[in-house]
Amino acid sequence: QVQLVESGGGLVQAGGSLRLSCAASGRTFGSYTTGWFRQAPGKEREFVASISWTGATTNYADSVKGRFTISRDNAKNTMYLQMNSLKPEDTAVYYCARHRQRAGVPSTKTYEYDYWGQGTQVTVSS
Repeated sequence: QVQLVESGGGLVQAGGSLRLSCAASGRTFGSYTTGWFRQAPGKEREFVASISWTGATTNYADSVKGRFTISRDNAKNTMYLQMNSLKPEDTAVYYCARHRQRAGVPSTKTYEYDYWGQGTQVTVSS
């Protein structure tokens, strides 16, 4: 069983920064692609960023390119999302997830991820 726990969310003014962390249990974290998704009230969960198990390949939603950076430290079983130049439209619950396939590509598709954290709230005020 894999458990994912997000942290680092909070309230920030537009233009500010936050760094989210996702801590994983289990020894297989480092063998899987992982990703960040978000869900705003009344909207579907959407892809934010993903990273290959080696960290060499990343993928970003157009809405966050140039502002967000995904990274991972497999020795610490932890993934990060550095969020800069935050906008009110970034307000959402942010979830980390593990891809269903070992060594899978950094997918954007929600249904390809099988383990999810409980989410952390990010609120950006204008």
